[in-house]
Amino acid sequence: MKLLRVGTAGAERPALLDRDGVLRDLSALVPDIDGNLLSDASALDRVRAAGGAGVLPALDPAGLRIGPPVARIGKVVCIGLNYHDHAAEAGAATPTEPVVFLKAADTVVGPDDTVLVPRASRKTDWEVELAVVIGRTARYVESAEAALGHVAGYAVAHDVSEREFQIERGGTWDKGKNCETFNPLGPWLVTADEVPDPQALSLKLWVNGELRQDGTTADQIFPVGEVVRYVSRFMTLYPGDVINTGTPAGVAMGRPEPKPYLRAGDVVELEIEGLGRQRQELKDA
Repeated sequence: MKLLRVGTAGAERPALLDRDGVLRDLSALVPDIDGNLLSDASALDRVRAAGGAGVLPALDPAGLRIGPPVARIGKVVCIGLNYHDHAAEAGAATPTEPVVFLKAADTVVGPDDTVLVPRASRKTDWEVELAVVIGRTARYVESAEAALGHVAGYAVAHDVSEREFQIERGGTWDKGKNCETFNPLGPWLVTADEVPDPQALSLKLWVNGELRQDGTTADQIFPVGEVVRYVSRFMTLYPGDVINTGTPAGVAMGRPEPKPYLRAGDVVELEIEGLGRQRQELKDA
Protein backbone atom coordinates (compact mmCIF):
# COMPACT_ATOMS: atom_id res chain seq x y z
CA MET A 1 0.00 0.00 0.00
CA LYS A 2 1.35 3.41 -1.01
CA LEU A 3 0.30 6.15 1.40
CA LEU A 4 0.99 9.83 0.84
CA ARG A 5 -0.08 13.32 1.84
CA VAL A 6 -0.98 15.99 -0.68
CA GLY A 7 -1.69 19.71 -0.55
CA THR A 8 -0.02 22.91 0.53
CA ALA A 9 2.61 22.77 3.26
CA GLY A 10 0.96 22.44 6.65
CA ALA A 11 -2.43 21.62 5.17
CA GLU A 12 -1.83 18.25 3.53
CA ARG A 13 -4.56 15.62 3.39
CA PRO A 14 -4.05 11.85 3.45
CA ALA A 15 -4.20 9.94 0.19
CA LEU A 16 -3.48 6.56 -1.31
CA LEU A 17 -2.04 5.56 -4.67
CA ASP A 18 -3.98 2.48 -5.71
CA ARG A 19 -2.69 -0.45 -7.74
CA ASP A 20 -3.95 1.16 -10.96
CA GLY A 21 -1.95 4.30 -10.25
CA VAL A 22 -5.04 6.33 -9.34
CA LEU A 23 -4.62 8.87 -6.53
CA ARG A 24 -7.40 8.41 -3.94
CA ASP A 25 -8.52 10.76 -1.18
CA LEU A 26 -8.39 9.21 2.32
CA SER A 27 -9.55 12.26 4.28
CA ALA A 28 -13.07 10.91 4.86
CA LEU A 29 -11.64 7.67 6.24
CA VAL A 30 -8.67 8.76 8.38
CA PRO A 31 -7.63 12.17 9.72
CA ASP A 32 -3.99 11.90 8.64
CA ILE A 33 -1.06 9.57 8.08
CA ASP A 34 0.78 9.69 11.39
CA GLY A 35 1.85 7.54 14.30
CA ASN A 36 -1.74 7.05 15.42
CA LEU A 37 -2.73 5.52 12.10
CA LEU A 38 0.46 3.51 11.64
CA SER A 39 0.05 1.86 15.05
CA ASP A 40 -3.60 0.93 14.42
CA ALA A 41 -3.73 -2.32 12.47
CA SER A 42 -7.52 -2.26 12.11
CA ALA A 43 -7.46 1.27 10.68
CA LEU A 44 -4.78 0.27 8.20
CA ASP A 45 -6.87 -2.75 7.21
CA ARG A 46 -9.82 -0.46 6.53
CA VAL A 47 -7.66 1.80 4.38
CA ARG A 48 -6.29 -1.19 2.48
CA ALA A 49 -9.78 -2.60 1.90
CA ALA A 50 -11.18 0.72 0.72
CA GLY A 51 -8.24 1.19 -1.62
CA GLY A 52 -8.70 -2.25 -3.10
CA ALA A 53 -12.44 -1.74 -3.57
CA GLY A 54 -11.94 1.42 -5.60
CA VAL A 55 -14.59 3.31 -3.60
CA LEU A 56 -12.41 6.22 -2.48
CA PRO A 57 -12.77 9.53 -4.36
CA ALA A 58 -10.16 10.07 -7.05
CA LEU A 59 -7.92 13.13 -6.92
CA ASP A 60 -6.52 14.95 -9.93
CA PRO A 61 -2.73 14.96 -9.38
CA ALA A 62 -2.11 17.81 -11.83
CA GLY A 63 -0.46 20.66 -9.96
CA LEU A 64 -0.97 18.92 -6.63
CA ARG A 65 1.97 19.21 -4.25
CA ILE A 66 3.13 16.03 -2.50
CA GLY A 67 4.11 16.59 1.11
CA PRO A 68 6.06 14.33 3.47
CA PRO A 69 4.18 11.01 3.72
CA VAL A 70 4.18 11.04 7.53
CA ALA A 71 2.78 13.85 9.70
CA ARG A 72 3.97 14.89 13.16
CA ILE A 73 7.21 12.92 13.07
CA GLY A 74 8.62 12.66 16.57
CA LYS A 75 12.27 12.21 15.66
CA VAL A 76 14.51 11.39 12.73
CA VAL A 77 17.31 9.00 13.67
CA CYS A 78 20.16 8.68 11.18
CA ILE A 79 22.83 6.04 10.67
CA GLY A 80 26.19 7.23 9.35
CA LEU A 81 28.74 5.26 7.33
CA ASN A 82 26.38 2.29 6.93
CA TYR A 83 27.49 1.12 3.48
CA HIS A 84 30.79 -0.61 2.90
CA ASP A 85 31.50 1.40 -0.25
CA HIS A 86 30.61 4.75 1.35
CA ALA A 87 32.82 4.08 4.38
CA ALA A 88 35.65 3.26 1.98
CA GLU A 89 35.21 6.45 -0.08
CA ALA A 90 35.13 8.49 3.13
CA GLY A 91 38.44 6.91 4.20
CA ALA A 92 36.79 5.62 7.38
CA ALA A 93 37.22 2.27 9.06
CA THR A 94 34.20 -0.02 8.86
CA PRO A 95 32.13 0.76 11.97
CA THR A 96 31.85 -2.01 14.52
CA GLU A 97 28.60 -0.51 15.82
CA PRO A 98 26.10 1.72 14.03
CA VAL A 99 27.02 5.42 13.99
CA VAL A 100 23.90 7.19 15.29
CA PHE A 101 22.97 10.87 15.06
CA LEU A 102 19.70 12.81 15.02
CA LYS A 103 18.04 15.24 12.64
CA ALA A 104 15.31 17.57 13.84
CA ALA A 105 11.87 16.62 12.58
CA ASP A 106 11.46 20.13 11.14
CA THR A 107 14.13 19.38 8.51
CA VAL A 108 11.58 17.11 6.79
CA VAL A 109 9.95 18.54 3.65
CA GLY A 110 8.12 17.08 0.67
CA PRO A 111 9.95 15.02 -1.95
CA ASP A 112 9.83 17.74 -4.61
CA ASP A 113 10.11 20.78 -2.37
CA THR A 114 12.94 23.29 -2.78
CA VAL A 115 16.15 22.53 -0.89
CA LEU A 116 17.87 25.62 0.50
CA VAL A 117 21.65 25.98 0.32
CA PRO A 118 22.63 27.47 3.70
CA ARG A 119 24.21 30.90 3.85
CA ALA A 120 28.03 30.67 3.73
CA SER A 121 27.80 27.04 2.57
CA ARG A 122 30.65 25.76 0.44
CA LYS A 123 30.10 22.01 0.78
CA THR A 124 26.40 21.11 0.52
CA ASP A 125 26.26 17.40 -0.38
CA TRP A 126 23.69 14.81 -1.40
CA GLU A 127 22.82 11.39 0.11
CA VAL A 128 20.06 9.07 -1.09
CA GLU A 129 18.84 6.89 1.78
CA LEU A 130 16.29 4.24 2.62
CA ALA A 131 14.02 5.60 5.36
CA VAL A 132 12.33 3.25 7.82
CA VAL A 133 9.08 4.42 9.42
CA ILE A 134 8.20 2.90 12.79
CA GLY A 135 4.71 1.45 13.31
CA ARG A 136 4.97 -0.16 16.77
CA THR A 137 6.81 1.16 19.79
CA ALA A 138 10.31 -0.36 19.87
CA ARG A 139 12.05 -0.52 23.23
CA TYR A 140 14.89 -2.96 23.95
CA VAL A 141 13.93 -5.18 21.03
CA GLU A 142 15.65 -8.53 21.41
CA SER A 143 16.50 -9.49 17.83
CA ALA A 144 16.86 -8.07 14.33
CA GLU A 145 14.10 -10.38 13.13
CA ALA A 146 11.72 -9.13 15.81
CA ALA A 147 12.69 -5.54 15.04
CA LEU A 148 11.30 -5.82 11.51
CA GLY A 149 7.88 -6.38 13.08
CA HIS A 150 8.04 -2.81 14.42
CA VAL A 151 8.41 -1.31 10.93
CA ALA A 152 5.31 0.25 9.34
CA GLY A 153 6.94 0.89 5.99
CA TYR A 154 9.66 2.47 3.92
CA ALA A 155 10.28 5.68 2.00
CA VAL A 156 12.91 7.56 0.04
CA ALA A 157 14.90 10.08 2.09
CA HIS A 158 17.45 12.67 1.02
CA ASP A 159 19.90 13.23 3.87
CA VAL A 160 21.25 16.57 2.62
CA SER A 161 24.48 17.46 4.42
CA GLU A 162 26.80 20.46 4.66
CA ARG A 163 30.23 18.88 5.05
CA GLU A 164 32.14 21.92 6.27
CA PHE A 165 29.54 22.57 8.97
CA GLN A 166 29.46 18.83 9.77
CA ILE A 167 33.16 18.04 9.94
CA GLU A 168 35.26 21.21 10.08
CA ARG A 169 33.37 23.49 12.47
CA GLY A 170 33.84 21.55 15.71
CA GLY A 171 31.49 19.54 17.88
CA THR A 172 29.20 16.81 16.59
CA TRP A 173 27.65 16.41 13.14
CA ASP A 174 24.49 18.32 14.07
CA LYS A 175 25.42 21.64 12.44
CA GLY A 176 25.84 20.04 9.03
CA LYS A 177 22.74 17.88 9.17
CA ASN A 178 19.99 20.10 10.55
CA CYS A 179 19.85 22.99 8.14
CA GLU A 180 16.44 24.05 6.87
CA THR A 181 14.89 21.66 4.27
CA PHE A 182 17.71 19.10 4.71
CA ASN A 183 15.46 15.98 4.77
CA PRO A 184 13.11 15.62 1.80
CA LEU A 185 10.97 12.53 2.40
CA GLY A 186 8.62 10.58 0.13
CA PRO A 187 6.77 10.57 -2.20
CA TRP A 188 5.13 7.54 -0.57
CA LEU A 189 5.18 5.51 2.57
CA VAL A 190 5.16 1.99 1.17
CA THR A 191 3.88 -0.42 3.79
CA ALA A 192 6.22 -3.19 4.92
CA ASP A 193 4.10 -5.97 3.41
CA GLU A 194 5.01 -4.63 -0.05
CA VAL A 195 8.76 -4.62 0.69
CA PRO A 196 9.51 -8.27 1.46
CA ASP A 197 13.29 -7.76 1.54
CA PRO A 198 14.56 -4.28 2.46
CA GLN A 199 18.10 -5.56 1.80
CA ALA A 200 17.43 -5.98 -1.94
CA LEU A 201 16.60 -2.45 -3.07
CA SER A 202 18.52 -0.36 -5.59
CA LEU A 203 19.18 3.30 -4.78
CA LYS A 204 20.08 5.93 -7.37
CA LEU A 205 20.74 9.67 -7.34
CA TRP A 206 21.34 12.09 -10.20
CA VAL A 207 22.67 15.67 -10.13
CA ASN A 208 21.72 17.75 -13.17
CA GLY A 209 20.93 14.53 -15.02
CA GLU A 210 24.28 12.84 -14.24
CA LEU A 211 24.13 9.60 -12.25
CA ARG A 212 26.13 10.11 -9.06
CA GLN A 213 25.00 7.29 -6.76
CA ASP A 214 24.07 3.78 -7.85
CA GLY A 215 23.96 1.35 -4.97
CA THR A 216 22.00 -1.39 -3.26
CA THR A 217 20.84 -1.92 0.30
CA ALA A 218 22.57 -5.31 0.13
CA ASP A 219 25.79 -3.34 0.80
CA GLN A 220 24.58 -2.07 4.18
CA ILE A 221 26.95 -2.88 7.02
CA PHE A 222 24.05 -3.05 9.49
CA PRO A 223 20.80 -4.19 7.85
CA VAL A 224 17.45 -2.63 8.63
CA GLY A 225 16.41 -5.10 11.34
CA GLU A 226 19.72 -4.74 13.14
CA VAL A 227 19.54 -0.94 12.93
CA VAL A 228 16.08 -0.88 14.54
CA ARG A 229 17.14 -3.40 17.21
CA TYR A 230 20.31 -1.46 18.00
CA VAL A 231 18.70 1.98 18.17
CA SER A 232 15.97 0.62 20.46
CA ARG A 233 18.66 -0.13 23.06
CA PHE A 234 19.47 3.57 23.39
CA MET A 235 16.15 5.34 22.79
CA THR A 236 12.52 4.37 22.50
CA LEU A 237 11.20 4.43 18.96
CA TYR A 238 7.57 5.46 18.65
CA PRO A 239 5.07 5.06 15.81
CA GLY A 240 5.77 7.72 13.21
CA ASP A 241 9.47 8.03 14.02
CA VAL A 242 11.81 7.80 11.03
CA ILE A 243 15.23 6.17 10.66
CA ASN A 244 17.47 7.14 7.73
CA THR A 245 19.63 4.07 7.23
CA GLY A 246 22.70 5.49 5.47
CA THR A 247 23.89 6.18 1.94
CA PRO A 248 25.92 4.27 -0.66
CA ALA A 249 29.09 5.59 -2.31
CA GLY A 250 29.05 8.47 -4.76
CA VAL A 251 28.63 11.57 -2.59
CA ALA A 252 30.47 14.77 -3.51
CA MET A 253 32.74 14.47 -0.46
CA GLY A 254 34.15 11.21 -1.80
CA ARG A 255 35.02 12.54 -5.27
CA PRO A 256 38.35 13.96 -6.50
CA GLU A 257 39.05 17.69 -6.32
CA PRO A 258 37.41 19.93 -7.26
CA LYS A 259 34.55 18.22 -5.47
CA PRO A 260 31.20 18.92 -7.16
CA TYR A 261 29.27 20.21 -4.17
CA LEU A 262 25.77 21.49 -4.73
CA ARG A 263 24.97 25.07 -5.66
CA ALA A 264 21.81 27.09 -6.22
CA GLY A 265 20.26 26.08 -9.53
CA ASP A 266 21.32 22.44 -9.33
CA VAL A 267 18.64 19.77 -9.66
CA VAL A 268 18.87 16.54 -7.66
CA GLU A 269 16.74 13.47 -8.43
CA LEU A 270 16.57 10.35 -6.25
CA GLU A 271 14.96 6.96 -6.65
CA ILE A 272 14.70 3.77 -4.65
CA GLU A 273 13.32 0.63 -6.25
CA GLY A 274 9.58 0.37 -5.59
CA LEU A 275 9.51 3.42 -3.33
CA GLY A 276 9.23 6.23 -5.87
CA ARG A 277 11.25 9.20 -7.00
CA GLN A 278 12.11 12.67 -5.71
CA ARG A 279 13.20 15.86 -7.50
CA GLN A 280 14.53 19.00 -5.85
CA GLU A 281 15.86 22.26 -7.20
CA LEU A 282 18.34 24.04 -4.97
CA LYS A 283 18.08 27.72 -4.10
CA ASP A 284 20.05 30.01 -1.83
CA ALA A 285 18.63 30.42 1.67
